[in-house]
Amino acid sequence: MKVLVLGGGGREHAIVWKLRQGAAVERVWCAPGNSGIANDAECVPVDVGNVNASADLAAGLGADLTVVGPELPLVSGVADEFASRGLALLGPTKAAAQLEGSKVFAKEFMQRHDIPTAALYGIHDSEAEARGALSTVEWPLAIKADGLCAGKGVLVADSRDDAAAFIARALGDREFGEAGKRVLFEEGLVGEELSYIILTDGDNFIPMAPTRDHKRAFDGDAGPNTGGMGAYSADSLLDPALEKQMAETIVQPTLAALRADAIPYRGFLYFGLMLTRDGPKVLEFNCRLGDPETQAIMLRADFDLAEACAAAARGGLGYFRAKWKPGASCCVVLASEGYPGTPKTARIIRGLEEAAQVPGAVIFHAATRRSGVDQYTSGGRVLAAGASASNLHTARKICYDSLGKIALEGGHYRRDIGWQSSQPIAAGERRANA
Repeated sequence: MKVLVLGGGGREHAIVWKLRQGAAVERVWCAPGNSGIANDAECVPVDVGNVNASADLAAGLGADLTVVGPELPLVSGVADEFASRGLALLGPTKAAAQLEGSKVFAKEFMQRHDIPTAALYGIHDSEAEARGALSTVEWPLAIKADGLCAGKGVLVADSRDDAAAFIARALGDREFGEAGKRVLFEEGLVGEELSYIILTDGDNFIPMAPTRDHKRAFDGDAGPNTGGMGAYSADSLLDPALEKQMAETIVQPTLAALRADAIPYRGFLYFGLMLTRDGPKVLEFNCRLGDPETQAIMLRADFDLAEACAAAARGGLGYFRAKWKPGASCCVVLASEGYPGTPKTARIIRGLEEAAQVPGAVIFHAATRRSGVDQYTSGGRVLAAGASASNLHTARKICYDSLGKIALEGGHYRRDIGWQSSQPIAAGERRANA
């Protein structure tokens, strides 16, 4: 099997790293990739937002399967373009990818099919209208930009002043561009967040190992939201009874609703959940694997990812059973100075070889570029140190020991990834919002 991976971040590095372990995998390409991925796959240039160029590339390479990492090509219709040419691709259609591409679409979809989610207060497209509506909501209030904002278009506001400032940024200053031309007001749910991801062929699905992401920039969940500063996975993270409840009340109804709406879905489907007093509710959908959840998931995967992806792409996932390494995994993101605002780029990264030599550590590159023998930053989330082990404490220690070998001027990372209790979250349990 020859596999092409579209994307060039930490998630794609983890996918490539796992795919190349497949028994039948002969060759792996990544487009455009990055300087770390180049150690595990042949990187080829492409604009992933250009669906025709991506299809041309897959056809020219003779790829047997293309796996899509980021959301942009999926929302742009890359799956539809590949299908029209008879090219095999794992990823949902443009219609299905609206679950991530439009918060309004997703909310209306969930309301129409009675999928548990936060109550909707309103949808607004003018700053004045949105400000006026603040007198009619309950607090905390979740405000969400409609489109793709790289994980930064959401605010859970506790006060009118905070909400008004976000509205001004989105609808007044157009900070998020077209993605922020509409905002949703919805109930601010209280509970504990959980990332739950499945691989599906539209009928059958296999759950990925449960993970928890850390969105805030700094320790103690302080600072602004980011694309994710780290994630962990553990056997004890999810109580079996709660997982059964999630499957019965959210996952299976979502797949049934997609079929009822005649929307084909083959690929990874991410459920961002809040575990509330009233049970799990959907905060958001993503139409692909999360980042950095993917890194934690792939470190625990004990099955042939290429075989699973191929089975889902052709609609034959029913026979497949995923196995997972017992214990836990963790990954911690190293970010450039200025992230999540304007990150400093072109700064040299030292100590990568030493970091990779820490027993059990795996380094996943995200925003790096090579010049000569040196590696430099090229974006905000630069790389992540990951590890799997028999327990979360050991996995965390490996990650931090590895990051301790790296020197990056102004670089920062959270030192509390995976600090939460390793006791299983049970059905009906409520904790303080993480």
